[in-house]
Amino acid sequence: AELSPKLTSISENDNYFQGVGIVENGDEKKVRAQVDEIVKTIKKHGEPIDVETLHGMLTQESPSQVRALASLSKLLASLKDVWGLVKWPTVNPKNIRDKIYVILADNGKPMHFSDIAGRIKDSDFKRKDVTTQAIHNELIKDKRFVLIGRGIYALDSWGYSKGTVSDIITKVLKKAGEPLHRDEIVKRVLKSRQVKETTILLNLQSKSEFKRVAKATYTLAEPAAK
Repeated sequence: AELSPKLTSISENDNYFQGVGIVENGDEKKVRAQVDEIVKTIKKHGEPIDVETLHGMLTQESPSQVRALASLSKLLASLKDVWGLVKWPTVNPKNIRDKIYVILADNGKPMHFSDIAGRIKDSDFKRKDVTTQAIHNELIKDKRFVLIGRGIYALDSWGYSKGTVSDIITKVLKKAGEPLHRDEIVKRVLKSRQVKETTILLNLQSKSEFKRVAKATYTLAEPAAK
């Protein structure tokens, strides 16, 4: 349907929002086809994509035109101009844990749970009135998040290790396959956990799992014979 000689309307249905387009860009059928192409491109890409990169994969004149077309689709959502399928939590976070994930991913480095709570309250999320305790509970329950220090959490995908400091020392020594100097052990453990150096050294010196084999050099102790 035409609103004027220069405008055409896009009617709403299950897949499209109501909208208005410029006739020279095509009629309703052509506009919907362009929207479908954007959806198809994002699906094929398989993960959220910023509008500039998306524009480079399409034939529209500008990122703003891509943005306008994408906003007509009920199958797409965006967060900070990063577009994806509406079912993807990173662009359309619906629950607390998804919002935590988005905040951590956006920050790019570990955060204290109280800082995560603050970021959520200051965010553009639709529902952001959550308590710090609720956020802490979700961080504990969700396997995507790893506790790496006192109240400090990271994304599991960043390669941080779960477990106690002792567990991580064990993992470091097993992977090394040879005795390591304590400074090297500390260095490698700190890649997985944010703890004090003294905590690592205390574990090395006091835990029976570790054995000193030379000056300041440790290996895994042999399992006790049954």
